[in-house]
Amino acid sequence: MPDTARGVRHVEHVMGTVFSFDIRDRPTPAIRRALAEAVRQLHEIDAVFSTYRPDSHISRLDRGEIHLGDCPPEVHEVMSLCAQAAHVTDGWFSVIPAGTLDPSGLVKGWATEAASRLLHEAGAHHTCVNGGGDLRIRGQSGPGTPWRIGIAHPLHPGRLATVITADHDLAVATSGTAERGAHIIDPHTGTPVTAFASLTLVGPALTLTDTYATAAFARGDGARDWVETLDGYEALAILPDGQEWRTSGFRRYGSCDGAVRPAAGL
Repeated sequence: MPDTARGVRHVEHVMGTVFSFDIRDRPTPAIRRALAEAVRQLHEIDAVFSTYRPDSHISRLDRGEIHLGDCPPEVHEVMSLCAQAAHVTDGWFSVIPAGTLDPSGLVKGWATEAASRLLHEAGAHHTCVNGGGDLRIRGQSGPGTPWRIGIAHPLHPGRLATVITADHDLAVATSGTAERGAHIIDPHTGTPVTAFASLTLVGPALTLTDTYATAAFARGDGARDWVETLDGYEALAILPDGQEWRTSGFRRYGSCDGAVRPAAGL
């Protein structure tokens, strides 16, 4: 957990991915304690929600070995958020996308948001928490200096699709096929979605931004019109043939600039 007078950086392997913490505030004891607690909570969330661990509450709930009432409070919270997301997205977000219980499309963003909130409450107001390529940004990277986040191009390794610039609180979530193939399922047909190579969504907080990115990707051809109806959200989509589209307000955040190393994967 290296730190300097100018901040703290930490990397944690958890939830089957990599979480990184970039804190630009002076590392007070309260901030260090909050970082340690955020890391502890991520491992606890993994133990509860992992679909790869047969002993997790979600796996046992899916097999019918326990009931929702037997689960810890965070399972109730996540299931309630999933139900709300399913309603708002007209069913394009689903907690059972392939017929088995899997709230992963919401949990990673929710966990990253919770970690960012812990740091903020401890006095860290200039932070970037990256949960496997989904980011919660607060404040600035330095006095008068915005955060600049490179989004990897899904079809051209080593190149950027765009650079997102933010000097205020922001969330960035990317769904795509570059690393895991066609893993997002159309909940209405049960088949993998192939309309996009990647779809990046920018929004005010990460729980819904991550969830809506998954829903927009699953929606396919109707995604652009749907995102345009969402207040405070903008999107960049790259199609399998290399063509792309951006929602009308995305230009406020994104620009092509190859000078920044990719910081958000797919």
